[in-house]
Amino acid sequence: MNKERKEICLSGSGGQGLILAGIILAEAAGIYDGFEVVQTQSYGPEARGGASRSEVIISKEKIDYPKVIKSDILLALTQQSCDKYIKNVSEDGILLADSTNVLKVPSFTGKIYQHPITDDAIKVIGNQLVTNIISLGIIVQLTDIVTRDAIKKALSARMPARIKELNIKALEHGFKIGEKLKII
Repeated sequence: MNKERKEICLSGSGGQGLILAGIILAEAAGIYDGFEVVQTQSYGPEARGGASRSEVIISKEKIDYPKVIKSDILLALTQQSCDKYIKNVSEDGILLADSTNVLKVPSFTGKIYQHPITDDAIKVIGNQLVTNIISLGIIVQLTDIVTRDAIKKALSARMPARIKELNIKALEHGFKIGEKLKII
């Protein structure tokens, strides 16, 4: 990704940790990699199960408009979020869809990556709650949007000691997935 301004939309449903993932990504970019960053979020009125979205803008220059105009990267953890936000991804953007929940990928001109992220969180890591962190690892590995070191430091700074090791394991698993994923 060579653009000066990179726009990321992390989408799914409430309870999937997308707001936290957006904050970790923003902190990795801003605090540890030295970029200008804006992070915003929106979610439905339901605490769990409603629509949830976290947007992060990462730039080498001052950010004069804090909203995503056209996403360069879309993470879709649910079918509903994929259908809703795919239309706002740039033509040469990237879609990372969780094939556990996104069963029909809309037509799209950019790069499409699919992986059963939620299934992996359960079967490989043993906890569905790390789906968001696995997703971050995949995104970082696929795009180099932030350095691996920065995302690890941001994650470690955000996680309570009792779950830090589990989340680092999930992030590392995401890196491994990203190394093997093929565009479809």
